[in-house]
Amino acid sequence: MEKRTKFNVDADKEKRSYDGIVFDSELERNYYRDVILPQMASGTIISCERQKCFVLQPAFKNNGKTVQAITYKADFVLAFADGTERVIDCKGYATPDAVLKKKMFLHVFPAPDYLWMSYSACDGGWLSYEELQQKRKARKKLKNGLDKENSDWKEKLRNRKRPT
Repeated sequence: MEKRTKFNVDADKEKRSYDGIVFDSELERNYYRDVILPQMASGTIISCERQKCFVLQPAFKNNGKTVQAITYKADFVLAFADGTERVIDCKGYATPDAVLKKKMFLHVFPAPDYLWMSYSACDGGWLSYEELQQKRKARKKLKNGLDKENSDWKEKLRNRKRPT
C-alpha cells in the first residue's frame, strides 16, 4: 500500500515533480504544467510565484503569552501582461480550515483576484472550485431523480394487478 500524507497526497515526490520542482500535490503540478506554463510561453502570464505566504492575522501577546500569526500559503500568485494579478489555490475538496482562511484572505486582501481551481475530466477539465461544486450538485440531483423514478417504476411493477 502506498504511503500518503494527511492531505491524501502521495509521499512519492517523483509523482508530484515537474521540471525539477516538487509540488505539494499532483493537482498543483498539473495546473502548473497544463495552464501556467503554456500561458507563460505565450506571454499572457509574465511571472509566477509559488507558495507565497500571506499574513492573515499578525502574532500578538495575550496575558504575556505570544499567540502565533495566522498565515496562508497560496499555491500560485500570477502576474498577467495586462497588469492584473491572480492568486490561485488548487483544490480537490475544501477543508473547513481552507474555507476559513479563504474568508480571512478576502477580508485582508480584497484587491487580488482569488480563485480555487479544480480539475474534472467529466466536466471539461480545469474549472473554478465553485463551478465544480455546482456541477457535482447537479449530477447528484439528476442521479437522485433517476433513482427515484426507477424506484417508483419498480414499486409500480411489484404492485401491479396480475390477470386472473
